[in-house]
Amino acid sequence: MKGNLLYEGKAKQVFRVEGNDTHLILSYKNDATAFNGKKKASFIGKGKYNNQISAKVFEFLQEKGIASHFVRSLNETEQLVEKTTIIPVEVVVRNTAAGSITRRLGIQEKSEFSPPLVELFYKNDVLGDPLINDEHALLLSDVTPAELLDIKEMALNVNDHLKQFFENIDLTLADFKLEFGRNIEGRIILSDEVSPDTCRLWDKETGEKMDKDVFREDLGDLLYVYDNILQRLEATV
Repeated sequence: MKGNLLYEGKAKQVFRVEGNDTHLILSYKNDATAFNGKKKASFIGKGKYNNQISAKVFEFLQEKGIASHFVRSLNETEQLVEKTTIIPVEVVVRNTAAGSITRRLGIQEKSEFSPPLVELFYKNDVLGDPLINDEHALLLSDVTPAELLDIKEMALNVNDHLKQFFENIDLTLADFKLEFGRNIEGRIILSDEVSPDTCRLWDKETGEKMDKDVFREDLGDLLYVYDNILQRLEATV
């Protein structure tokens, strides 16, 4: 079923599906990167956690009517997904100040945003994924103004559902990154992954960071944290 390797990124490999031009296989790697790839490490088993957590998130969002590329899990580390052409605009939704925005704007960490703040970044590793505005997004991608508005609305809709999703396992969703892509019909749908690699999650009781910041900031055992999240999700089923 799995065909040739089509693309390899920092966290995933993308494979063709033999005899199928409409779907792909995402294989989650054990690698962890931070600061646009400047910090790197490998953790045996990390790919399994990202794959399984992301699958549970996509299944939940699909139940809420949010279209994504996710089709189904194939095994511990791989997913079957709908083939999409990724739009080179990353959408970050911030409920609470953390990470780069605290450094860029001098906002104190854990300051709350009401309504949530939406930021756009140009998906370009060479340039370090710079912050961009709407006009830049229209210039650097093929989206129309109406589609960009739809993308932002989809991101905020995802945020509403994800806040409750993580609230159910006693985690606060501080912020997260989304990527969108066009399927073969030209429809824009949620793509890539939604995992502790792409979300900032804080334990509601202790305030402990439960995401890739554990790796970024050398706060503890990354695999222990990811395993804890997966166990919480499995306990809610």
